[in-house]
Amino acid sequence: MASTEPWLMENGIVKVLSKEIRHGRTAHNMSSSSLRKKSDLTLVSKIRFPCLRRCLANIQEVILGTKLSVLFPAIPLAIIGQCFGFAEPWVFALSLLGLTPLAERVSFLTEQIAFYTGPTVGGLLNATCGNATELIIAIFALYGRKIDVVKYSLLGSILSNLLLVLGTSLFCGGIANLRKEQKYDRKQADVNSLLLLLALLCHMLPLLFKYAAASSDITAKATLQLSRASSIVMLIGYFAYLVFQLWTHREFFEAQEDSEDDDDVTEETPVIGFWSGFAWLVGMTAIIALLSEFVVGTIEDASNSWGISVSFISIILLPIVGNAAEHAGAIIFAFKNKLDISLGVALGSATQIAVFVVSIY
Repeated sequence: MASTEPWLMENGIVKVLSKEIRHGRTAHNMSSSSLRKKSDLTLVSKIRFPCLRRCLANIQEVILGTKLSVLFPAIPLAIIGQCFGFAEPWVFALSLLGLTPLAERVSFLTEQIAFYTGPTVGGLLNATCGNATELIIAIFALYGRKIDVVKYSLLGSILSNLLLVLGTSLFCGGIANLRKEQKYDRKQADVNSLLLLLALLCHMLPLLFKYAAASSDITAKATLQLSRASSIVMLIGYFAYLVFQLWTHREFFEAQEDSEDDDDVTEETPVIGFWSGFAWLVGMTAIIALLSEFVVGTIEDASNSWGISVSFISIILLPIVGNAAEHAGAIIFAFKNKLDISLGVALGSATQIAVFVVSIY
């Protein structure tokens, strides 16, 4: 048995890995899975035509396989509203609601693809698509020369993960488990904390250099060069972090379950094929890009109509709504006393945005 079972050494003791590690499920995948529901394929399986049966089964698994499926009608409504000239605030609100289930489904699809590609490629794909919503919104805002929206949305994503999600998870987990000791993996938390510290230093260095001079005009060019050098350092640190996470020390970042839970859980299998998952992932990414364009184009009109500043919408609303499923999952797992998953979501997302996404822009 031990010859084929995945294992690792911890403090000199052989530790068997759970099925989540063997399939490469990260904390992000585990948090989003809390909002999924099992599809009943009884009616679909009775269809005589194989192609139609597979197509309907895929639609049921991808579209109806989440508790957030009630928000999918917001997507066509947002597109119709944009095409027929509905009020801009309505288009903005519908686009935000449509982004919520799409972000959760992207996590589901990357997990399905990981069944076929292996945990390393699956983890790399999950790391790339983990904050796709923020990344695409920032791209369209930068293309539209809305620099303030870029800065505020990325800052809001970091703050929402570190303050709102992490704080709520710790508070709710502590209240729900008053008589239990909450434990977490310090190694994983240390890696993310040090990367966040690196990002802080790289962000502050050009700022301090700019204000150190008597006139900002004198140091403008040097500050720009220093900022680019800091971005390169952060990118190198992020790619080294990926190697550390996906190859050399993968076991530190994998979502693990308690041993007593493993006895009751059957081995998971993919519910859709590789090419089906890939096609769905491309299609949903394209829809995220379309809705993100609507959000960026209508954010100012929504701000004027609602009497709320663009900075508030960018810092508060965009990060919370864009990753609502992932954030809710982190809090749910904190209630279940699985603090490693909550920390992996909050610290992992904040690290990716601070070190990788910000350095690109």
